Amino acid sequence: MKKNVLVVIGVGGMGQSIARRQGAGKKVLLADFDEKVLSASVEALRGEGHDVVTSPVDVSSRASVAALADLAAELGGITEVVHTAGLSPVQAPAAAILAVDLLGVALVLEEFGRVVASGGAGVVISSMAGHLASALDAEQEHALAHTPADELLDLPFLAEVTSGAVGYGLAKRANLLRVQAASGMWGRRGARINSISPGVISTPMGQQELAGDSGTAMRAMIDASAAGRLGTPADIAAAAAFLLGPDSTFVSGTDLLVDGGVVAALRAGAQGPAA
Repeated sequence: MKKNVLVVIGVGGMGQSIARRQGAGKKVLLADFDEKVLSASVEALRGEGHDVVTSPVDVSSRASVAALADLAAELGGITEVVHTAGLSPVQAPAAAILAVDLLGVALVLEEFGRVVASGGAGVVISSMAGHLASALDAEQEHALAHTPADELLDLPFLAEVTSGAVGYGLAKRANLLRVQAASGMWGRRGARINSISPGVISTPMGQQELAGDSGTAMRAMIDASAAGRLGTPADIAAAAAFLLGPDSTFVSGTDLLVDGGVVAALRAGAQGPAA
């Protein structure tokens, strides 16, 4: 008898932590663009007793994402889908960030929305940057939420985005809007889809950001937050476990902000505009 399938796209610190927490007793399909990272992840998880298969994926390519969704469906009933893949401003220019963080999420929502099992659930890892991004007008937000994925990168206002930081914030804001819009399609299959917006998490990507140009401002935000610390991959895995599990069957199309209180502190005026 086939096992239920957990799909984890992007096997960095958060992806591995979620796979480890959710994978017991399931067929775990790990996917990533970086095949070296993928190989190391599968070796670690198999060593801990997990039943793992892997597939390379380019989330900015519909054909690649569709092939991954079809593979997952062949393995069994897809009950959990977790999308963590993304690029940060210290890793890539604006165009690449929009292709991976904006288009990539839209493609995963569409392609896995056609194969997810009834009773299944999905989580998109976004970012607190989506809550802090510059304001968009109603027409722009509607376009980001509802434009077919294959046409997203042709939106005129995206041509003006040349800053990686601006592109990242815009893409993460779009993630929240796309998840909200996709909840109806997923719901028609009897499934749920939500997003998580992490704060500064101690992953390799997070450490790169802290070492970059925005590191000083990020540390100031952390110091002003209620938690007063970096987040851990386990913090995000715990939030994902809730959204994927039986205690959240009445939750869909929403975002869970897991940032240690950074956004709350900023909105309460605990930090100046520079942060």
